[in-house]
Amino acid sequence: GVGKVTEKALHAYGIRRIGDLAALDRRFLESKFGKWGLALAGKARGLDAGGWFAGEIGEGPGAKSISHEHTFNEDTADIEVIDATLARLSEMVASRLREHSFHARTLQLKLRYSDFSTFTRAHTFDHATQLDIDLVKHSRRLFHVNWTGRPVRLLGVHASNLQLEEGQLNLLEGGEQERWRKALTAVDRIRDKFGTDSVSLGSAMKGGFRERVHETPADLPGRHPRKQDHE
Repeated sequence: GVGKVTEKALHAYGIRRIGDLAALDRRFLESKFGKWGLALAGKARGLDAGGWFAGEIGEGPGAKSISHEHTFNEDTADIEVIDATLARLSEMVASRLREHSFHARTLQLKLRYSDFSTFTRAHTFDHATQLDIDLVKHSRRLFHVNWTGRPVRLLGVHASNLQLEEGQLNLLEGGEQERWRKALTAVDRIRDKFGTDSVSLGSAMKGGFRERVHETPADLPGRHPRKQDHE
């Protein structure tokens, strides 16, 4: 996740390898690189691979956002691949929301083109959600409304305005949401046992990619167990 500019800055402090980062006090990295410095500190120690919180890693209710991004090996304008990637990223964010018993009121799409120009667009839900299908639907809508047709280098899905309660639903929505919730609870248990790639939405199948760092282990200290694990 380190680009050329950050790499140059790290080299200026004598940091050239992952071990150099891991040996540093995270407060030093935060003072030099802000919140990105904290993310670097976490990555260097193998903590919370991929879903970065705007707060202390694993601190629970203090988290302000959860996001996942993917940089394509080759810039692409293939809409089938792009839609599948957005679905996969949305799955990853939604799974992390449920893991920490959060619901998101705001979804943000990050779009970077091959010339490195970067844009963000946001959608606010009428009720908070933690369901894959909601994030998939609106991340794709944001993309299609704003895409210029140019090759895409990076996509990101970001959930914020986190809260512990879902909020009021109408009767029709409530029934559909409950069916999805039950299905995804089962999916989460399968993923926890067999890995995150074991089950996926059909729309995300062609968006399969391995994160550049390992998945967060289930027994990582500070990682919150899923709420349903206590039920």
